[in-house]
Amino acid sequence: MSKKTKKNYNEKGRMHKSGNVIHPAFDDLDWHPLDDEIDGRRDKSYIKTVKPRSDGQRGLMEAIESHNLTVAIGPAGTGKTYLAICAAVDALEKGSVEKIILSRPAMEAGESLGFLPGDMHEKMAPYLRPLYDALGDRMGGKKVRQYMDEGTIEIAPVGFMRGRTLNNAFIVIDEAQNCTYGQLKMLLSRLGWNSTMVVTGDPDQSDLLAGISGLSDIANRLDVLPNIAVVKLAQQDIVRHPLVAEMLDVL
Repeated sequence: MSKKTKKNYNEKGRMHKSGNVIHPAFDDLDWHPLDDEIDGRRDKSYIKTVKPRSDGQRGLMEAIESHNLTVAIGPAGTGKTYLAICAAVDALEKGSVEKIILSRPAMEAGESLGFLPGDMHEKMAPYLRPLYDALGDRMGGKKVRQYMDEGTIEIAPVGFMRGRTLNNAFIVIDEAQNCTYGQLKMLLSRLGWNSTMVVTGDPDQSDLLAGISGLSDIANRLDVLPNIAVVKLAQQDIVRHPLVAEMLDVL
């Protein structure tokens, strides 16, 4: 083997005892699979249009488009959160609203937010991961980070919403089954002029003690008001793996 050949092996790979050259899996120093900056590549394939995959999803999309307040309840996998985020992104890109506000209760599972490292956004990140994923699918990670830096997309824990009036905004309240009746009443009353709010949740998946969640009660009370849409998704609207629907039938 010549010195020049050996030099090329040292620069681009190493020689295995079998005589084959082994190249590193990630020889591009500007990229790593665990690096957040991969979003630049993923942005090229973000989803531009979303279509309903069931009659229930179609009804939810139409309700969000025609009402300033929509309550979407149903089992896991029915696309409640994803469709709400899609509607929020569409409204923002059309200029119908000035900002997107996302709120979700933090069920701490024995670990206090105050002891988690980082600022408020970093503390809430694990709880809001599904919302980030949906935003990334629709806008690309790079634009999501840009909008968050500018304040166009705002992360607001439930406890920080009190006393605010949310004008010219699209508000998504996710996992509302983990809110009490009082919390939901407070959140609903934040709705301001030229704003749209979508509340999503599954009453059967509440992490609160029995009888504390206020989602079912709120939905039943609002269902009689003609200017508010209450959409109830069912097992047939589940768009995840077919086993999800089967499991939820017996669990």
